[in-house]
Amino acid sequence: MYYPRHAEDVVQRLAKRKPVLVLTGARQVGKSTMLRTLLPAVTYVTMNRPLIRQSAIENPSLFFDLYKPPVVVDEIQKVPELFEYIKDVVDERGDKGQFYCTGSQNFTLMSNVSDSLAGRAGIIRLLGLSLREIAQSTYRIPFLPTIGHHEAVSTSMVPFEYDDIVRLIHTGFFPELHQSEGDLDDWQDFYSSYFQTYIEKDVKDVLRIQDESAFIKFVRATAACTGKILNLSSIAEVCAKDVKTVQAWLSVLESSGLVYLLQPYHNNFNKRLAKKPKLHFLDTGLACWLLGWNTPDQLVHGAMWGHIFESFVFGEVLKSYYNDGIVVPPLYYYRDRERTEIDLVIEQGDTLYPVEIKTTSDPTLSMVGSFRCFDDIGGKKRGEGALICLAKERLPLSSDVWILPAQMV
Repeated sequence: MYYPRHAEDVVQRLAKRKPVLVLTGARQVGKSTMLRTLLPAVTYVTMNRPLIRQSAIENPSLFFDLYKPPVVVDEIQKVPELFEYIKDVVDERGDKGQFYCTGSQNFTLMSNVSDSLAGRAGIIRLLGLSLREIAQSTYRIPFLPTIGHHEAVSTSMVPFEYDDIVRLIHTGFFPELHQSEGDLDDWQDFYSSYFQTYIEKDVKDVLRIQDESAFIKFVRATAACTGKILNLSSIAEVCAKDVKTVQAWLSVLESSGLVYLLQPYHNNFNKRLAKKPKLHFLDTGLACWLLGWNTPDQLVHGAMWGHIFESFVFGEVLKSYYNDGIVVPPLYYYRDRERTEIDLVIEQGDTLYPVEIKTTSDPTLSMVGSFRCFDDIGGKKRGEGALICLAKERLPLSSDVWILPAQMV
């Protein structure tokens, strides 16, 4: 079963404005499937095939005589020689929507785009399926904790029960896992294969890793930090590597779309704010597999449940921005030296919208007491807030804070 992707609208929009579209995201999140479904008449070619890749490397001009634009070039980062040729073609012709380039290794891909296609390419980031997409909701506006958003999303979302939410968080959001009914053996097989493929095809190409066991320990240690403020030293200790190596490895996880480093909110009026980012694994199913939470029941009774739920909610918010074409979303977290913390802050102009994320189904006003710290930030005002949790229905918690069920993101 193909779930229509909300980013399809962004592809069509950018194709009218730019000659090149670059679609990035982790392996198997559905980049190629979306483009082939949306653009059935456009030629498709993948650089994963050795003979095709060699042909493109040796003679890119003849290559595009054979695969004439408009064309989808999958995993284009494997053939950086194509970027300069694409630049020459689009500068000469000026036609829009000619090259659709995908890649699962953002570090390599975007460096070539910046060098050769600056100003010529529209960028789209794609993550796994969102709850909105799974529910086949038509609502595509980025999340804000406002009454207008609550009301709009509530009319288009199919309600998810508690067990549904837990199962989805444990399963993860790679499209293949939702195409047909599977069991926990299928889940294990998928992530085992996925992780090995990731190491063999993405990581080794970039890092030239020789100590594979240390890298596996690193990834598992990183998964154990999801929903937490990043501590490079503790991760380095687990995998017996220095901090510099861990930083390099983490940058590859980030560029390949597996983790997101949520930066702390700061301004010039307050020097007491946290400086370290908060780490979120972007697919909770992969995090569960890495951490050994092999069933939904183990997950909800494990020590990481609250952190994984926070990463799940953050991921849903992030998807809503990426799926609207916003590649640098205005998302932060807040923490000061007094350890006052807000899980998520959304900045819109001069307004800061605070969001707290809890696994409770019975939230209290004390859980959002930290929101008051935004009342005294110079040049900014506090907007409506939300406590996103496992409650069954939307309810007011105060005059400007609402309880929101997780599916209303």
